[in-house]
Amino acid sequence: IEFAESEKSLVLSQVKQAVVGAHGVDAQVAGISFLEALVSEFSLLTSSSLGFPKEFHVQCQTSLESYYLKEFYCWANVAAFNLTDNIIGCNASLSEDKACSLAMCLMFQILNWNFIQSSDTPSLSKFESSQYSPGIRHGATLLKKFERTLVQPGYSWRDPLISGGLTSWILNFYGALRQKYSHDAIWLDSSLAVSARNLIVQLCSLTGTIFPSDNGHTQINHLLQILSSILQWVEPGVVTEAIRSGRSESEFIDGCHALLSIATLTTPTLFDSLVHSLRSFGTIHFMYLLTSDVLKANIADHDEEETWMTEAFDILLETWTVVFGSSNGDESSVSAEGKSAAAKLFTCIVEFLRKVAAETAYGEDDHAEYLLAAVSKRDERLESYAIIGRAAADVTIPYLFSVFSQCTSHLNQIIGKSDPTCILEELYWILLIIGHVLTDSGEGETIIIPEALQVEYSDFLEEAQHPVVLLSWSIIDFASQSLDPERRAACFSPRLMESIIWFLARWVETYLMPADSSKESTTPKDEVVNLNGSQSSKRILLNFAGEHKQGDMVLDIVTRICIAVLNSYPGENELQALTCQKLLVALVRRRNVCVRLLAMNSWQDLARAFSKERIFLLTLGSRLQRDLAKVFVSAASSLNDPQASNQYVMDLIESTTLYLMEISARNDLNDVAQLPDTMYMIICLLERLIGMAKATQPRTQKAIFEVGATVMKSLITLLKAYNNQLCTL
Repeated sequence: IEFAESEKSLVLSQVKQAVVGAHGVDAQVAGISFLEALVSEFSLLTSSSLGFPKEFHVQCQTSLESYYLKEFYCWANVAAFNLTDNIIGCNASLSEDKACSLAMCLMFQILNWNFIQSSDTPSLSKFESSQYSPGIRHGATLLKKFERTLVQPGYSWRDPLISGGLTSWILNFYGALRQKYSHDAIWLDSSLAVSARNLIVQLCSLTGTIFPSDNGHTQINHLLQILSSILQWVEPGVVTEAIRSGRSESEFIDGCHALLSIATLTTPTLFDSLVHSLRSFGTIHFMYLLTSDVLKANIADHDEEETWMTEAFDILLETWTVVFGSSNGDESSVSAEGKSAAAKLFTCIVEFLRKVAAETAYGEDDHAEYLLAAVSKRDERLESYAIIGRAAADVTIPYLFSVFSQCTSHLNQIIGKSDPTCILEELYWILLIIGHVLTDSGEGETIIIPEALQVEYSDFLEEAQHPVVLLSWSIIDFASQSLDPERRAACFSPRLMESIIWFLARWVETYLMPADSSKESTTPKDEVVNLNGSQSSKRILLNFAGEHKQGDMVLDIVTRICIAVLNSYPGENELQALTCQKLLVALVRRRNVCVRLLAMNSWQDLARAFSKERIFLLTLGSRLQRDLAKVFVSAASSLNDPQASNQYVMDLIESTTLYLMEISARNDLNDVAQLPDTMYMIICLLERLIGMAKATQPRTQKAIFEVGATVMKSLITLLKAYNNQLCTL
């Protein structure tokens, strides 16, 4: 922007001549590389390879987008187009291949630009134009997960990208080369093939005012044109078998990315109809065939570690999530064929998980390590599975009930007769996936029953027959068996208990005495009769474990399971952490639950064990002492009487303060204070005080101040005793 227009025009005119091939192929390669470097410098929003100040960088960026970017794109397009015939006819040199590849790379790079000045058509606002595109999603931003972007260059780019026949040219060019090199195992990974596919996949992401307001026809035809070619890249059965026989997987992966881009831009109804225009079934059924094919290949090649199947499966799962996971209102109109495909795929996934569980139960097989690695990655996958399962909940929930019943029945049959490790591992994974289907994570949000489950079961008007109710009670009944010491020792391994505690924590927050249940329970009986199916189903789900039904029973069972875990699984840090940081926290999160909880004998037993007995000091880690204290103080805040809340906290922490004062008053404190056991005990006691302070609310502040005043002298004494210790955070 510091150059005069005449100087700039002279330089760029010379570059254009080089790019379009006027000075030979070598100069063409140099010219394209020059433009590639220029676009790269200013494509980044926050940095400059040349070290320009930010303001100058942004000015250049704006100027480039406004006046030059489209020109550069057209030059690159001309360069690639002029080389097409020679390349297809085998008359091209290696330099010409390179120039064509670089030109398409530049086109892709320009389309990957973060267009800031995307403008509307002169006559239509964004709101008005959106009314003429039924089935097209506007403002979709779900591609960033795979470092892809939506392409929204605006109305001014319509001629070079839409009217100029670019899509037809690149599809025909790549199709001709693909046919020509069909027997060449390595051509798919050549720079020419990769750059062409990148451009095609990026064209799938075109959206916005670049398309005319013609009821979405132009954009839909654009997507159909690309899809008809891409289906050949991902043909179920054929392509995966070829890849397993040595063919490159790069085209298959790119095809999966293209499907994700198309799903992101279209509503489920339109997405499902696209393949219907080309074949006898819909896109969702095609997705089922494709995803199940990848699963089968994964099972067959189980000795591989991190393979193409993992990447493809991730992309396909994200596509399913986009199709069924958004809440734009169109998802309910997915065809019966689409729901059937989702149900079939979910069944395949569950059977795959069971197979993986059986093969990895003894920890001797690394198959599907991606499923068993980080908890966050595991939960992300399971959430995707759950979205697929909920899309056909009328089939998948009864199926999960059947699978869970089969596994528990099998466990009962083999206990005492053979090793239950494999079936316990299966149950572990089944409980995880059931938990994800029945509940949402709700991190940072108010937990509600998933909408898909509330509206799905219009045929079930009786609580006793509702699939979600049946599945929930079967799991709670199974979990309650862990309260029997003999049964617990025989069947409930620490790992299985982890899945049970995790499930109960999510289930309690979703179904146990939900806040809306009290409103639903007050519906007059004559109005209940007139409820339609979905309203009746919602009412059942809000009330079957509510305050006026079996909520108290479940609350008591869950509390006693917590006691059993904390007492009977010493050293199982992950299990104890789930209990203290997830399940118990879920129990005290809502005031209406806390009020009933505090009146229960089981809760009083748990509080007594924490405050009076030293068993928890010996069996729980120091950080869990803090978590438990926070749980009990949070529960105390639900009492109506502030005096009762303060007294509850004082009683709870009394033995902790006395024990701390007892240690600090010892004559030989300076000697015993350095012993590891003493240091650990003091840390646990202090962690309890920290937890209590962190959880305090206005109604329990008095108790906190009184406790602080009581132990202050002891704390100062201990501070002096440990003045030689390093301070660690």
